[in-house]
Amino acid sequence: MKAVQVARFGEPGVLTLTELPDPVPGPGQVAIDVTHAAVGLIDVYLRQGLYKDREGLPQPPYVPGLEVAGTVRALGEGVTGFAPGESVVALSSGDGKGGYASVFLADQAHVVSTEGHAIDPALAVAVIPNALMAHVALTGAIRVSAGESVLVHGALGALAATFPGIARQLGASRAVGTVRTERLGAAAATKLPYDTIVDSARLPEVLGGETFDVIVDPVGGPVRAQSLDLLAPSGRLLLVGNASGDWNHGGIDGNRVWYGNFTVTGFNAGGYLPAHPEAFAPAARAALQAATDGLVDVELETLPLAEAATAHQRLENHTAGGRTVLTM
Repeated sequence: MKAVQVARFGEPGVLTLTELPDPVPGPGQVAIDVTHAAVGLIDVYLRQGLYKDREGLPQPPYVPGLEVAGTVRALGEGVTGFAPGESVVALSSGDGKGGYASVFLADQAHVVSTEGHAIDPALAVAVIPNALMAHVALTGAIRVSAGESVLVHGALGALAATFPGIARQLGASRAVGTVRTERLGAAAATKLPYDTIVDSARLPEVLGGETFDVIVDPVGGPVRAQSLDLLAPSGRLLLVGNASGDWNHGGIDGNRVWYGNFTVTGFNAGGYLPAHPEAFAPAARAALQAATDGLVDVELETLPLAEAATAHQRLENHTAGGRTVLTM
């Protein structure tokens, strides 16, 4: 099979195109002929070696990639509910590898059939896994209730972009996003179901005193520190990432959490889903419905597999035009 490997931890140039043996599915696994593989910030962080000492995460040489779309190639022993040739989207089982290849092995529990749904596979791999995670976060890590308001930082980011649509499914009455100043043009053209998107550099005054029941923060840094000022009484702050790469700011004042009756919750899908496998199926159904209903239509950029290093470079320097997907 064709594959891109991380030869060693380092800069994007460590990604190399190679040929590897076709993997064979074991018990409970589905082999997938990959047509599209999503590129995410977690792929960048793993390649850089930021998590090189974290148990269970990949060590070079390895094939990166957590999310793929394609068709079922073969079924391992004991797998039911899928058939060869069926259109699917699949997620990594948590080890953060395998997607940048023409054949991918997935645990049956992490495969979502898209057969019969008129969803382009590039869009499917770009949004369904993240929409699934957004649903799990908003129904499990915290609970969004009908009529509540939601603020999403980094509103156009890969994971963030799925939160307003899922929040709408769950009955949220208002969804507001924040973006960097240079992303305001793209925000004005988005089809995502935000009521408005504002400049994060002008927080909090740009919101005119408005506060929110739920704030979703995949960004970190200064906007995280500002978020307590934007929470309504008894509001909830959901931390889902650190796309800013700012590890030195964004501390949360515990006394303010106490005084405001706030809840601050972290959500890491790699840790949450294995502990709550029952959440996957309903979240997958919600994600498919959100994609079918046009609630998660994000800007897409596709590149051939051989240009994986370019995709990583664009993510690093914040010039990627929306979600980046590799094609086989």
